[in-house]
Amino acid sequence: MILSRQQRVPQFPHAYSVWRDHAWFWGAIVFLGMLTILLVVWLVEPAPPKTIVISAGPADGSFWPAANAYRKILARDGVTLKVLPSDGSLQNLHRLLDPKQHVDLALVQGGVAQGLDTSSLMSLGSVFYAPIVVLYRGGEIARLSQLNGKRIAIGREGSGTRVIALNLLKANGIVAGGAATLLPFDGQESARQLAAGKIDAAFFNGDSATRGLMLRLLQDPNVLALNFTQAAAYTRLFPYLNQIDLPAGVLDLGRNIPPATVHLISPMVELVARPNLHPAISDLLIEAAQEVHGMPGLLQRSGEFPSPIEHEYRISEDAARYYRSGKNFLYRNLPFWMASLVDRTLVLLIPMAVLFFPALRVLPALYRWRVRSRIYRWYGLLIAIEREALEHVTDEERDRLVKDLDHIDESVNQLKMPLAYADAFYVLREHVGFVRSRLSGEQRPA
Repeated sequence: MILSRQQRVPQFPHAYSVWRDHAWFWGAIVFLGMLTILLVVWLVEPAPPKTIVISAGPADGSFWPAANAYRKILARDGVTLKVLPSDGSLQNLHRLLDPKQHVDLALVQGGVAQGLDTSSLMSLGSVFYAPIVVLYRGGEIARLSQLNGKRIAIGREGSGTRVIALNLLKANGIVAGGAATLLPFDGQESARQLAAGKIDAAFFNGDSATRGLMLRLLQDPNVLALNFTQAAAYTRLFPYLNQIDLPAGVLDLGRNIPPATVHLISPMVELVARPNLHPAISDLLIEAAQEVHGMPGLLQRSGEFPSPIEHEYRISEDAARYYRSGKNFLYRNLPFWMASLVDRTLVLLIPMAVLFFPALRVLPALYRWRVRSRIYRWYGLLIAIEREALEHVTDEERDRLVKDLDHIDESVNQLKMPLAYADAFYVLREHVGFVRSRLSGEQRPA
């Protein structure tokens, strides 16, 4: 059978076919690269969460506005901070320690963790003072022990005020069930009862020891603030306490309230978190704390807070790194979500290289195999036809073999091959012609 001229003219690929081969090659590289990045980033270090939860405090205390200030600052970077109300530091701490509670961090006052295993928690730093102010009625006293036998408001159940008040009173020989009457009033109720003369003394701490409340009570000449003359001793016996001073006239310069410097003792409030807090979120929270608490105040200097000094909770490694060097270059110059992605990608370049670059060496070989396989797959059929032709075959069988060879020839002529592989294409056509000559009994020239 003689093939037409059109069947004999080889058909090399047009631009579309070349583009398709290159698209397969480079598409495989891009896909492999993206897959490697996604797998490594996902498995080794997940992306920062978009929502976190903080346990704050009562709505009328200082913890609540601080937490809501953090919420507004984190929202700038697309992170939602949910603020949960609570009875105070003790409940906040219990929430953090309870795995069933969906809480990531909390504001916790020092001195409330006695008897609790807090080794699993970490601190992002101290953020402000929570001074202990003891206001009382009657003649001037110099020590807490002189309140024995009195009616004393020590704070509500679950509050840090109550825990610290019980510890300080116990150190002075005053315990529940003894001569003194210990009452579970919170700040506002304690202030009303003290102003009305229904109690003799009250502990105010952090949330409740506001400037307005103290100024209102101290305007009464019968109400005095206890001057902790033994403040140094308290800080030695209770390491979570600090000695601070309330200068004369700081509450009201015109009326000189208080009339003399009052020595106070104060725990610090720490931003405490669970150990799985994402490093990028840790940086955002410390940055928010600097913005909220970094200004000078009645009891603190500018830049004093947040502070990385350890008290009852270990400072996290991420927080320590932030206090040493601040935010890294990426987070200073890129949007938060982009900096997070780039940062995690850079950290994981080594494992990516281990997986990606060996694959780059394999892909060219796969590409060559893919192109050459279009040619090689016809050789099996050619060999089968040639072997069968070498045997004694009938004319009908020979005609069938010729038709099979015609089909191979036509299919080969329609192959679309890159020009770089034209030599293999011509070799295949030459071999098709060789087998045809064997079938027709022609002798190929030497």
